[in-house]
Amino acid sequence: MISAFDHFRPHHEELRKRLIRIISAVFLCTLVAYLGKDYIAAFCMQPLFTAAPELEKLVYTKLTEAFISYIKLSLLAGILFSFPYILFQMWMFISPGLLAGEKKAARLIVLWATFLFLGGACFSFFIALPKILSFFMSYAGPNLTPMPKFGLYLTFVGRMVLAFGIAFEIPFLMVMAIRTGIVAPHYFSNKRTWFYIAIMVLSFLLATGELTATVLLCLPLFLLYEAGILAGRVFKGKSKPTSSK
Repeated sequence: MISAFDHFRPHHEELRKRLIRIISAVFLCTLVAYLGKDYIAAFCMQPLFTAAPELEKLVYTKLTEAFISYIKLSLLAGILFSFPYILFQMWMFISPGLLAGEKKAARLIVLWATFLFLGGACFSFFIALPKILSFFMSYAGPNLTPMPKFGLYLTFVGRMVLAFGIAFEIPFLMVMAIRTGIVAPHYFSNKRTWFYIAIMVLSFLLATGELTATVLLCLPLFLLYEAGILAGRVFKGKSKPTSSK
């Protein structure tokens, strides 16, 4: 038991060092983001004000709501700002145990996964979010005045950005599953119905039960799934899995 512990002690110390650096980076970036919280919040609220020009400000109904919302926003911004450093620390921890070919593959995976996630987040904020907000705010009228809450709006924006960031990873993960031989090239097309049901359930959960938002989330996910099927056929590997079930 003691010898085994001594064997893993260097890895434990290395992991501890990397985790401390990651937590410190997130904390410092969160602190900097909190100092500029007003600018970050204004940037996040701009799509809403563009969709509803008559809307001048948001409201909060609990004494602690604004403070907690700013803390959450700063933490999210801190994680995003420190994300490259987090990936670097993760890479420095795992790279000593990888072969040369594995290191090259891991670098490509991390690079493409990061670009796709950032692409999905940008697509959500600059393209999808304004259209969704315009649709929701179109219900306002003479007898119906919108009064969005500050905390709930930021939560909605964060959920949208995260959902689309993860969704843009779908084609990449499908191609990787096919190229590594985990599944056969025709697996995803054969199981399309089941994956569509899973996408609808996931969209419903991310939209917190809002039917319209669920539909607006489902459509791009369906398109991304079909793009993954097409990309899998184009970039399929030479090896085949032993079973396609």
